[in-house]
Amino acid sequence: MSKVSYIDNMEEWRSEFSFFIPIRIRFSETDMFGHVNNVSPFIYFEEARIEFLKSVGLFGSDHDNGAMPIVADLQCDYHKQIYFNEDLHLYVKVDHIGNTSFDVHYMGLNGEQELCLTGRGRMVYIKPDTGRPVPLSDSMKEILMKA
Repeated sequence: MSKVSYIDNMEEWRSEFSFFIPIRIRFSETDMFGHVNNVSPFIYFEEARIEFLKSVGLFGSDHDNGAMPIVADLQCDYHKQIYFNEDLHLYVKVDHIGNTSFDVHYMGLNGEQELCLTGRGRMVYIKPDTGRPVPLSDSMKEILMKA
């Protein structure tokens, strides 16, 4: 497997995940070659990210001071093909917390615990009326550090 730019030590990185959601690959998520279409992991990332934020109490919470999270960037690296009806565990963790944003990392493992996907993205909190970034509250930072 080639080096992934946002992962310094793969074993250490893998060991830091605890939260995951199960995903069963649907036929509609595959392409004419029978493997998962290259856009489908971004849908899996979204689903896992929302469930993760719900699990720590930050999805639609009072901690956001009227701001809303948006995806500022999103990246996926494909390591092993995934096929229709396979089970995938999509893991999520917070990697870095900034002033107005935090980075989220993703890891997809198949039923044999083989690495299929890795990903990362940045979530930025903005004021809906201005579209401008706003600082994360101290309570949000504390929750994210413990997640």
